[in-house]
Amino acid sequence: MTASISAQDLADQLASKRITVIDVREPMEYASGHIAGSMNVPLGRLHQADLPQGPLVLVCQSGNRSAQGLNRLLDRGHPHSVVDLAGGLPNWQQAGYPVRKLKNAPLPLMRQVQIAAGSLILLGLILSNVVAPGWIAITWFVGAGLTFAGVSGFCGMARLLAVMPSNKVSI
Repeated sequence: MTASISAQDLADQLASKRITVIDVREPMEYASGHIAGSMNVPLGRLHQADLPQGPLVLVCQSGNRSAQGLNRLLDRGHPHSVVDLAGGLPNWQQAGYPVRKLKNAPLPLMRQVQIAAGSLILLGLILSNVVAPGWIAITWFVGAGLTFAGVSGFCGMARLLAVMPSNKVSI
């Protein structure tokens, strides 16, 4: 069982500057919206990061990665109080608290996948009707890829889009 804090309690402690918020999402996710004043330390680098002294609150999108980070820090005997934000960033927003977006942040990766997949499907349909019927294979390929992604949890298109230069975020 992991220790968590509510959005209201976190807002109160942030106002009194008694706590540091660590956002454990990837930089691209952080850029698209985060709690003002939070630090971005992706989960994969949490163990090697030089974390600030004092109580910490870990935040992610759903609460899953922050709970993992919390357990990792506790297992390593982190000397200060560490909790995670209950319900993640959506809970923070539902409670009416703002998020800060970095200027020129890329679209969320899943939206990029939807745009790319939809565009490829439309392109395949148009080309199969205008140029040659064989172009319908594009729609089959994209449909099979989306099905595989849904079943396996691995999305090759998302991985490809994530390494595109336009998705590199420096924070």
